[in-house]
Amino acid sequence: MFQEKNDVITAKSFVSNKHFETNITNGSIVKPINFINEFEIVPFPPIDNYNFTFIDLFAGIGGFRLALQNIGGKCLYTSEWNSDAKITYSLNFGEVPFGDITNDLNKSYIPQSFEILCAGFPCQAFSIAGYRKGFADTRGTLFFDIEQIVERHRPKVVFLENVKNLVSHDKGNTFKTIIETLEDKLGYKTFAKVLNTADYANVPQNRERIFIVAFDTAQVQNFKKFQFPQPIRLTKSIHDFLEKEKQDDIFYYKENHPYYTKLEKSIISKDTMYQWRRTYVRENKSNLCPTLTANMGSGGHNVPLIKDNFGIRKLTPKECFALQGYPIDKYIIPNIANSKLYMQAGNSVTTTLVERIANQIIKVL
Repeated sequence: MFQEKNDVITAKSFVSNKHFETNITNGSIVKPINFINEFEIVPFPPIDNYNFTFIDLFAGIGGFRLALQNIGGKCLYTSEWNSDAKITYSLNFGEVPFGDITNDLNKSYIPQSFEILCAGFPCQAFSIAGYRKGFADTRGTLFFDIEQIVERHRPKVVFLENVKNLVSHDKGNTFKTIIETLEDKLGYKTFAKVLNTADYANVPQNRERIFIVAFDTAQVQNFKKFQFPQPIRLTKSIHDFLEKEKQDDIFYYKENHPYYTKLEKSIISKDTMYQWRRTYVRENKSNLCPTLTANMGSGGHNVPLIKDNFGIRKLTPKECFALQGYPIDKYIIPNIANSKLYMQAGNSVTTTLVERIANQIIKVL
């Protein structure tokens, strides 16, 4: 795996460099640049022979991009504000994303023409784990930045992802507002469905997310033919995603840990996963990995637990990336804090599920 320390430092310096944040210097617009040639290896560079174009908003670590590139898409623009996610993204795709999409200057670099707008827009405002403030929260209003971009650029398709709780938030009014904006104001036909990673991606993670696919009826005449993918049988188990050898000691609970006795009594099987629930440990009897969440990043808490041949430990970041569908034999995981990596995995889409939905979109296009 490509994790050379010097290359990570270089990526950090590029991402933090003011010239990579769109800004105005001496009255001139300074554009972010591509640094693909700065690295010997970029595992997922932009493709030359493409069938469609897309932009990647709230890109995180590139789950949407990886999925759409896999089926012949070319990414024309990327936006992500988190500097740590930018490091991971840039090492894998060879491009530093633009910054905060609420910034009008950043919006100005979006190309006029592209076919699909992808956005896993921030979900904390709608999540059960969040404060549920919805559109009263500034993070909840980021949908309206998507609205502005759609209204200006008129992509053929809008492809969105969010937490399941978006559907029921505020007695359904938040979700209704989003659908009415896309349909009544912007003239798109929407299709929405809650899909579980375990049922639709052959990945044993219990992860339910709402996906919204909206077609511009003026540009896509056969939009009615769109269907979400059918469920597929889960043939992979948790153990297909776990490392077999002993992991770094930092992932194991030591005997002097204040919770060790409780863990030892609760975790009796190597064939399942467990998770902390405040002061007790709950066995995940479904034989699925519990939902990976962004708040795993808070010191590594809320990370699912397993018992291996060497003790009781948390899942590693690499295992969490794998359980989001990332091809970890190629995907670069940078040498940054584990808490940051856990957060990135929890914030990501399951890229293999996004790819299945994207294939259905391309059938219509």
